[in-house]
Amino acid sequence: MATVQPARSLSRTKVPSSSEAARLELLESYIIHHEDLARCAQLSLEWLARHAGVRRSMCVVADEGRLIGVAGRGVAAEDVALFEWPLSDAHDPLTAALSASRPTLLRPGRTGGNGGRPVPVTPMGAGQLAAIPLRGRDDDTALGLLLLRPGVEAFDHLSWLATVLGHKLEQLLGRGSLAEELRKLRHERSLLFTIINAVTDPILLTDTEGRLIVANARAEKLFAAGEEESEGRRRAVELNNMLFSAALSRSAVEGPSEARELLLVDPSEGSDLLFEVLSSTVEDPREGTGIVSVLRNITDLRRATEQIEENYQQLRALEAAARAERDRLNLIIDSVADPIIVTDSVGQTVLMNNPAEELFTVPSDPAESAERNVQANDAHFSSFISGLLVGDTAPGATRRGDIGLVNPQTSEPIPVEAIAGKVVSETGELGAVVTILHDRREALERVSLYEQLKVASDELQARVQAATAELATQNELLRRQAIELEQASRLKSQFLANMSHEFRTPLNAILGYTHMLLQGVAGELSPPVRRQLQRIDSNGRHLLTIINEILDITRIEAGKMPIQLSEFNVNEIVPEVMAELEPVVARSKLAVTPKLAPEAPPLRNDRQKVKQIVLNLLSNALKFTHQGGIEIAVQYDSGTGVVSISVTDTGIGIAPEHHERIFEDFRQVDDSPSRQYGGTGLGLAISRRLAAALGGRIALRSSLGHGSTFTLTIPVEAPQ
Repeated sequence: MATVQPARSLSRTKVPSSSEAARLELLESYIIHHEDLARCAQLSLEWLARHAGVRRSMCVVADEGRLIGVAGRGVAAEDVALFEWPLSDAHDPLTAALSASRPTLLRPGRTGGNGGRPVPVTPMGAGQLAAIPLRGRDDDTALGLLLLRPGVEAFDHLSWLATVLGHKLEQLLGRGSLAEELRKLRHERSLLFTIINAVTDPILLTDTEGRLIVANARAEKLFAAGEEESEGRRRAVELNNMLFSAALSRSAVEGPSEARELLLVDPSEGSDLLFEVLSSTVEDPREGTGIVSVLRNITDLRRATEQIEENYQQLRALEAAARAERDRLNLIIDSVADPIIVTDSVGQTVLMNNPAEELFTVPSDPAESAERNVQANDAHFSSFISGLLVGDTAPGATRRGDIGLVNPQTSEPIPVEAIAGKVVSETGELGAVVTILHDRREALERVSLYEQLKVASDELQARVQAATAELATQNELLRRQAIELEQASRLKSQFLANMSHEFRTPLNAILGYTHMLLQGVAGELSPPVRRQLQRIDSNGRHLLTIINEILDITRIEAGKMPIQLSEFNVNEIVPEVMAELEPVVARSKLAVTPKLAPEAPPLRNDRQKVKQIVLNLLSNALKFTHQGGIEIAVQYDSGTGVVSISVTDTGIGIAPEHHERIFEDFRQVDDSPSRQYGGTGLGLAISRRLAAALGGRIALRSSLGHGSTFTLTIPVEAPQ
């Protein structure tokens, strides 16, 4: 509960001599501003701040049953000017302080007694206040109060100031200056209400909860309705108040200074009204925080804006369409190689494309005769156009004619064909003439070239006939030579086949007797003799291999290579081939690694020929590999149903440009007589042809110095 208690007694300590000068200075200022109450009070508070350390203070004066703020220190001036407090309640803390004989301490809370009132809210803010009465010489009731925070030590200055300021108030109030100011204030308030009522826009002052405090006449029509009003008008006013409260709530959350649109109802007509709401927060020491709102009617403005926007959009669309049409027309005109000229109804040029500008405008760096040539071109063109303008041609009709123009720079004659047509309006008036000039130089050149071409064609036809007869003779000779070559090839193949059989018979005998001798049939052989016989056996077998390869080539070329189909496991071929070449592998000291595919199904193909191909590939790998190793890998692709056998070595490798050459008959990478590696050059050729006969193929992946990989790919089921 707030209580009103006497403040500490003001001590009567002796004032230093320097204080006398300060007090004299204040009294002199009273003399200077002897008729200005507010100025004298303000100077007094400033004097307290300098000499008594009072940083926040306020002076209020009693007049016509109210306390009115006249000056303040450390508080807002507008808050002081707006402060008023009624003195009708004798139990009110400020009323009691005004009647007290000594300074009073005001504490926060409520006063005792029935119906106690809260301690008044002053611009000084919350907290304790010391209220010092300001009396004249003979008055029992003070003329005003000096409000400040308690705890000031310089009580002698404070007591002296309260006395002299009270005497000054008595002097000024006796002259009626404050009453005049109050009458002036009331007049200003009346004038203010007259002004805001004259404003056509609704103006409202509401509290933070949306309750109406002050409104002008226009606002009352929208937000106020008496009991005698109709039910429809009252409902419209209630709806407007609800919408306005919602708008104020949004403004409080999103920012009160931002303009917002508010849709209300006209209570008289029931039509929609669109307003723009501008709200700002104000602080009043009596009423607390309030919101001033100005509603600007933008209904007609919005309709006009929407109409303008719609018209603007239509205008923009029309401008865009016109611009697009103009750009399209310019693009079409500029993309045409022939000169195009558009003239108006009197023959003046309106538009022309780049080729036309080259003929009818003087260039930036003209030759001596350029201007004369341009004038001549204009004259010829104007003469042609005048014939169309003067003539009685129907709309849509065109005029054709030849015009002799010249190149302005080079004076070269340019024969052109002019095609002109009229562009008329809906009323039949001539709007423009469009003329297209077609350069006839190319056409004339084509005619000349056609004549030359016709002569050359006749000569060429005669030559072709002669060449055809000669070609027929040559074709007959070639046909006879082809027959002879075919016979020679057949005879060669037959000869090779016969000679292979003839060679193999004595060679097999030689190998047989050599083998018998090496087995010791004729007795024990000495080491030198055994070595010589082994050489004979090795060279004989090499010769037999060559003869067999020649015989295979012959059979394949003749189409007589038999295919013996059988079912076999491809994984069994790799060990067999490695076993047959075991002596060669041992001599090479290379590691031959098999990599089988257990998941591979049985193949139905020619087992012997598959083995022969793998044997040839492994033999080549052993021949051309000096270090490293060789891998034989078997793979099965279930998606395509094919089995692949690849032989990978770390040998000398093959350059990419020789990949196809090594598969030709009797061809090797090095064909010179002094080549390092021997052989007939038939192994890979036979292998590729055998793979093709089995429905497969041989692929090569190799580079020089990085080894080679030969891959045989054959289907699980051989083609029938």
